[in-house]
Amino acid sequence: MNAHQALVTTDSDLLHQAFQSFDDAAVTLQQSYQTLTTRLEQLDVELADRNEALGKNLRVNEELREHLTAIVESLSTGLLVMDTEGIITRCNQAGEQLLGLPREQIVGCSLVACLKDAQLDGDAYPLTTRQGAAVSLSQRALHTSEGRHAGRVLLIQDVTAVRELEDRLQRRNRLAAMGEMVGRIAHEIRNPLGSIELFASMLRRDLHGLPSLRGYAEHISSSVHMMNRLLTNLLLYTKPDCSHGEWHETEVLMVDALTLAAHAVAQTKIDIRLDVNPHASRMWCDAGQMKQVLLNVILNSIHAMSGGGTLTLSATLTEEQTPGRAAFRLSVSDTGVGIPAAQRSRIFDPFFTTRDEGTGLGLAIVHAIVEGHRGRIDVESVEGRGTTFTMVFPHPCEESRTGRRTLTARDCGGEADNPIMIDAHHFIEEETSA
Repeated sequence: MNAHQALVTTDSDLLHQAFQSFDDAAVTLQQSYQTLTTRLEQLDVELADRNEALGKNLRVNEELREHLTAIVESLSTGLLVMDTEGIITRCNQAGEQLLGLPREQIVGCSLVACLKDAQLDGDAYPLTTRQGAAVSLSQRALHTSEGRHAGRVLLIQDVTAVRELEDRLQRRNRLAAMGEMVGRIAHEIRNPLGSIELFASMLRRDLHGLPSLRGYAEHISSSVHMMNRLLTNLLLYTKPDCSHGEWHETEVLMVDALTLAAHAVAQTKIDIRLDVNPHASRMWCDAGQMKQVLLNVILNSIHAMSGGGTLTLSATLTEEQTPGRAAFRLSVSDTGVGIPAAQRSRIFDPFFTTRDEGTGLGLAIVHAIVEGHRGRIDVESVEGRGTTFTMVFPHPCEESRTGRRTLTARDCGGEADNPIMIDAHHFIEEETSA
């Protein structure tokens, strides 16, 4: 083998080795590619799983956020959230309503400025909103899960119902104390009153032949009877007898009370409407006492409508006393002059009256009888627009029900300028004194 052949052999071996190394590198590269592809497929699966888990967590978080937002927006308590600088960052719907401001005006505003705009920057308890609701304010510090201070939360609580309950309890206690005092005085007065009546009757007998002097004795006797009627009303106020409860037709009770008030209605231009819900066609009560209640409230409403108006008597069932249990709701509404706000807390006090000829016992007796029936009475009044007395009583279950009838003077042929009292079947043509 010459030198040329040896050189060719060496180059061939080198080339063969180079191809072999290339093949080995290609195999290694192919294996690495397959490994990388397998790893990428695993990463794709892991990424898909993580994306799915992340999406699920996002959906859960979104549902939780929506649920918490719905809860916050459904609260009857106003909620304001402030950051560490005292700037309001969140407000719920109740907060808007109680503050009387749009959310755009609340969020981004300082708490001090917001309360000033809502006229709730006083220090009285309770505060009164521009809508007339009584509210209380309370603040709480807001902390993160790590305990870091993150701002404050202001709660605006509507305490109107609580205040009404407090006022009702105070009124009940006040009237109970006054009733006890009035009852004792009435009993003490009745004793000498009986003696006066006895001597007056003896004088009438002895002065039979002296008409001029006998008239004085009769005046004494007449005054004694008047005082006795007053004392009877006082005793009715202190201890109303409501023990004779039975089922009675609601409309009949209303019409009977209107009949007793006919003498007052005949002198006015008042439309009378009866609106009895079919489920409230009968009520459990002492008929005599309930007529007294309706009569006193009706007379009070008539006196408030000296220039004419509309008197509405309505009855329906409600669940406002105890959830799930029916309560009987009886209302008497007028379109009269209304009751001044300063007098509303005193209208049930004995001897409080705004009329020269009144005794101030009518509404006091109404309150006592309603309490005797284990009910309550509420008053809503707007000066110049009218007053509504609403009485709510416990209502036992009773199966028989009748249809709904709404009666007006015009519906039954009464004249609008001189309406007369009506019931379902006939007009009341004769005045009946109370």
